[in-house]
Amino acid sequence: QVQLVEPGGGLVQAGGSLRLSCAASGMLFRIRAMGWYRQAPGKQRECVAAISSAGSTNYSDSMKGRFTISRDNAKNTVYLQMNSLKHENTAVYYCNVVGWADRGTWGQGTQVTVAT
Repeated sequence: QVQLVEPGGGLVQAGGSLRLSCAASGMLFRIRAMGWYRQAPGKQRECVAAISSAGSTNYSDSMKGRFTISRDNAKNTVYLQMNSLKHENTAVYYCNVVGWADRGTWGQGTQVTVAT
């Protein structure tokens, strides 16, 4: 059974940084493209960053230059380094395998709150 656990959120002041992590189990992590997603109150979940099995990365336009996605295949973990945080980055952040949105593999997510 696939499990995705995302600790690492919290409260941070605007302009600050946070590093999220997502530990995966129950799947062959190293062959999967992974993504970080966020869901703000009243909005749909959206992808903010993705990383291929080979390490190629993509970001939503609003995150480019501030967020960095990375992975450690030895630890079955994907990370999201978030810098220069803004109030509008407040959301619940999730990780998932790219393309698995309908497979019921979403974890609990982690709340990120950016205070002004």
